[in-house]
Formats: sequence, structure tokens, C-alpha cells
Amino acid sequence: MAYRPSKKFKKTLLGSGAVLVLAALNAPAAVSFASERYHAYKIAQPDYQKKYGSWTGVSVPDGARVNAIHAALLRTGKVLLIAGSGNNQKNFDAGTFDTVLWDPVKNTFKKIPTPEDFFCAGHSQLPDGRLLVAGGTARYEVLDGGVKKAGGGMRVKNESPDKAVTLKKGTRFRSPSGVEYVTTTDVTVPKAKREFEISYFKTGQMKPWKTKVTAAEARVFVEAVEEGPQALTTEAAQYEVVGLKGEDADNVYGLAQKLTTEKQDFQGIKSAYEFDPKAEKYVPVAPMKDARWYPTLVGLQDGRVLAVSGLNDVGDVVPGDNEIYDPATKKWTKGPFRYFPTYPSLFLTKGGQLLYTGSNAGYGPADKGRAPGLWDLKSNTFTKLPGLTDPDQLETSASLILPPAQDQKVMVLGGGGVGESAKSTARTAIVDLGQETPSFKDGPPLPQGTRYLSSVLLPDDTVFTTGGSRDYRGRSGSDILKAQFYDPAANAFAEAAEPTVGRNYHSEALLLPDGRVATFGSDPLFDDKDNTKLGTFEQRIEVFTPPYLHRAGANRPSLGKGPEALDENGRATFTTPDAGRIAKARLMRPSAVTHTTDVEQRSIALGLTRSADGRTVTVDAPEDPSLVPPGWYMLFVTDRDGIPSEATWIQVKGKPAAETG
Repeated sequence: MAYRPSKKFKKTLLGSGAVLVLAALNAPAAVSFASERYHAYKIAQPDYQKKYGSWTGVSVPDGARVNAIHAALLRTGKVLLIAGSGNNQKNFDAGTFDTVLWDPVKNTFKKIPTPEDFFCAGHSQLPDGRLLVAGGTARYEVLDGGVKKAGGGMRVKNESPDKAVTLKKGTRFRSPSGVEYVTTTDVTVPKAKREFEISYFKTGQMKPWKTKVTAAEARVFVEAVEEGPQALTTEAAQYEVVGLKGEDADNVYGLAQKLTTEKQDFQGIKSAYEFDPKAEKYVPVAPMKDARWYPTLVGLQDGRVLAVSGLNDVGDVVPGDNEIYDPATKKWTKGPFRYFPTYPSLFLTKGGQLLYTGSNAGYGPADKGRAPGLWDLKSNTFTKLPGLTDPDQLETSASLILPPAQDQKVMVLGGGGVGESAKSTARTAIVDLGQETPSFKDGPPLPQGTRYLSSVLLPDDTVFTTGGSRDYRGRSGSDILKAQFYDPAANAFAEAAEPTVGRNYHSEALLLPDGRVATFGSDPLFDDKDNTKLGTFEQRIEVFTPPYLHRAGANRPSLGKGPEALDENGRATFTTPDAGRIAKARLMRPSAVTHTTDVEQRSIALGLTRSADGRTVTVDAPEDPSLVPPGWYMLFVTDRDGIPSEATWIQVKGKPAAETG
């Protein structure tokens, strides 16, 4: 008789089989879960953190979350996070503009009233510790197919030498055929220029006075009042201003060449403000002559600030009309003429020339203004620098002056093709400006092609790099959750702990006074790898604690009582219980960063002497203002193991422009 299992055995067998099948089906998930648990365990271990560092999320209250387009460290130690409309047209249309002030010590957040749309403005640290913010958004772009009404730039002429004319937003211009167009912003046209001419008869007698009047001109963007092909034109014409009468009607008119329904780019504003870190508010100053969206503001050796590039009030790249802000007069004057694509990376170098690394963001033709070089502002000459690998992939690249600034070595990291290109490069390159004929040399490559890489100087003379994406704006799920340290002395990268938050377009990173690095923002096109779900702006803040702080524990060197400013010889003396262990001192300029562009940060090596009794140290800074521009700096001292103190804030006072050249 054949053996037959009992019913009970069958149930047991079937049950065991089911368990085995379920276990097989769930094996990948179980392995993944176990791997994640192990990874979390591993990165929490002290030995790991002493080698690679660690990441911590910051708790941000709901009401304080912001689309951080710009981040600047103030001399109070607080971080100004500027959104403006935050790349959100609904906010723009509603006039809802945001700024948040974050205190990283107390982890408090304060909303700051924001008077203009500073979305995609420029910013620069001023000698007294205020932050200059200039430019921003007057109009959001309208893409091809979305433009319903013909529009374009209108040149408004004023032939009256007696008075300027202001036309308010909504002013109408009428074409010869009767089609009307309306202005989208206010526009002020200066008085016409009146010139007197004197000449003589052949007999030597003086002729009566002759008067020559040259019309003044300003630009404004206009769009048709009504939709329809009747408003389209590609022919030059003169337009009357509806509502003007008499002499005003004769003197003021519009000229336009092209009014179409083609893509309409973002447009800039002329407004400028200083943010006061003590009063914690924006203070208006004189506006710029040109509207600017995506401009770079770079501090000069005399404390003035040069504003370069940007999209103007009709959406064109400013053709080369640069201007200089004087914090003493709160006014702008004409600067040297030179064209750059938007957000060009310009660095003040020894002697006062500006180095353009070729790094930029966003707008401008691929064949104009892209080559790196040295710009002499006095002679307005530009010397191109050769040797750069992948020169067609400098957009969205990072660049910075390597530490210490005295070495005059500048590094470019990563980047991608112009516009929405999918190209990205792992190339790094370094130029040594101390050479007789400087040129770029390849540095060690990044782990992979990277756009939007954040690069931050650390007080131990290394560079911390993090984030970025392989593709344009993180497209196809291409965010890079990696970080590295670059050591200029070894010319090599070393692995760092991996961030948990992806950062691409509209992201920032900066050094905090306690030696950590804070990261903000990210504005992906899509939230999924298949590019089917529209992106969400990243509002989380994540902070990196470098290995040196894990090695230090509570045993960090410190500076005690000392002055708030360097003396006229560039020196300052501090009491300290750690005079014997302090090995180096660095002045580190606080960041003001946006779109991977941070032309502020620099690290300057200081001379260091100890008193005979071992109770004080004296630091000694270079007196060259092109190396140490006036302003407030973080003073870090480090011991022989590279462990830094917390920063002491100290001011470097500027000299008059006449003394600095």
C-alpha cells in the first residue's frame, strides 16, 4: 500500500512552502532593508565620522520654509536666505516675496519683509558688513507657444531738453495703423541733451548761437492690448504715446523694430538695496542704470562693487554696459564696457585685475563671452587664458580661488553644455596666475560629469565639494549624492560622507562660523527618473560636519579677547590658552552664493607670532587690498592636526580709492 501523508502533514507542508515562496519573493526587499540598516549603522560610527564626516538635517518650521535662491553669511553669523518670488510665478503675480534669516546657533528663523522680487538678483559683501543686493525679476518668461500677445522692446525717445518724462506702467503706445501696445513697467526718459555751438564768419565776427538737441532714450517692454496677428510686426515704426498732448506729444514717442509672439525671456529690475545685518532689514539705495536679472556683483579692492551682465528690462543680455556701486555715496557710476554671459564668475586677483574663469549660468549665445581670461579694468583689456579642457562645458560649473589666496591659483570644477544641454564634464582645471604666461592645467577629475557642484573653502585649507547633477536641472533622476574633499597640496580628491538631499539648479552651500557647511535649495525639472512628474523645490536644509570636528570633540583651539578690526598694519593680538598648539591662522571671507556662483569666498594665510609668555598670539594680514578686500572676515586658527577654532569676526578696513588705485 502506497504511503499517503496525513491531512495535518499536508497543511504543514503547504504552509512551509508558502513561507519559502514568500521569503523568496521578499528577499530583495529584505536585503535592501538590511543594507540600509547597516549603512545607517556604519555612518554613525565615530571612526567613520572621523574619516568622512557626517550629515544632519535641520528642523525648519513650516512657516519658515523658503525656496532658497540665494544664501549669504552675515557678520552676525546668521544666514540670509533670499527667495524673492522663488521661481514661482504665482508668487510673482501676487507680489509675495520672501526672505528668511536663519540663526544656525539657536536654529531660529525670522521672516524679513522683502520690498522687491530679488529672485535671481546679484549680491556682494560691503566693507561695513552690509550686503548689497541688486537686480531681480520684473517679468517671468513666456515660452514659445505660450505667448498670446505680440510684444517686444520699445525705445522711448524724449526730445525735450527741459524736462524728463516718466511713463507709468500701463501707458499705451499706438502704431501708425492704430494698433495699441501697453508698457509692463514704469519707464523714465531723461531730458534731451542740449548743446550750444559757436562759430565765426570769415571776417572773424562771431555767429549767433546755434543749438543742437539730441534726444534722450530709455527702453521698456510693451505687449499688444489685444491678441491677434494685427499686432505682429518686424518693420521699424514710430509709435505715439496715447494721452499726451501738445509739445509733450511731439517730444515723446516710441520706436520699435520687432513685436512678435516669439519666446519672451525673463526681465530684470534696476532696484538696489543694502541689507543691514544689525537692523535686519533692507535699506533702499540708488537704482542701477540698467535693469539686471542674473547679474554678478564682485567687490573691488577699494570696497566698491562692480555689477556685470544680466538680462535687462526687455529680456536681452546686457550688451556690456557694466556699472560700479560706491558704498560711500550709495550711487552707481559707469564701469568699463565688456560683454559676459549671465552670472559670470569673476574673481579679484592680486594687482586688481579680475579673472573670468568662464564659469557662468543661464543666458547668452554659445559663441560669445565664454572664453576665460584676465580683465584689466583700468585699460579695459582682456587677455584670454588657454589650456582649458571641455571649454564648451563651462555653464553651471563651479570655480573658486584655492587656499591660500596668496598662491593665486584658481580652480574650475565640472560644468555642462550651454542651455538645456545634457552634456556634463568631470573635468577640473587649475590656473596659476603667478606664472609668467598662465594657462589652465587639468586637475584630478571628479567621479563623474557634474553640473551645479557646490564647492566650499574649509579652514584647514581643503575644499569641500558636494551635490550637483549629471544632467540639466537633475533631469532623469541624475542628482549626485556624493561629496569629496580636494586637497590643493596633494592635488587629489578624497571621499566624504554622502549627503541625503539632492542638490542641483538653485542650490547653495556655504561655510558656517563653527566650521560646518550648510546646504540649501534645489530646483529640479522633474521629481522622477522618467521625467513625468513636475519637480518640487527642495526646502530642506542639511548641514555637513567635517571630520576635523569629529576628531576634535570638545578640544578645539580658541581665541579670547581681541580687537574687532585689524590695525593699520594689518595686525591683531588675541589672548588664548592655546598659543602653544596653534599652528595656522586664516582670514575667510563670508560667502554670498547663488547658481553655483560664489565670487566672495576666499581664504588668506596670516602670519602668526606668539608672545614670550605664551598667553597671546598676533596675526598679521597682507596689506594688499587686492588680496584682502575690505570687509568683515571670519578668523580661524587651527592646530597641528588641522582642527579649527570657531570663527572670530574681525573687520579689515578699506583705504580710499585714490590710495588703492
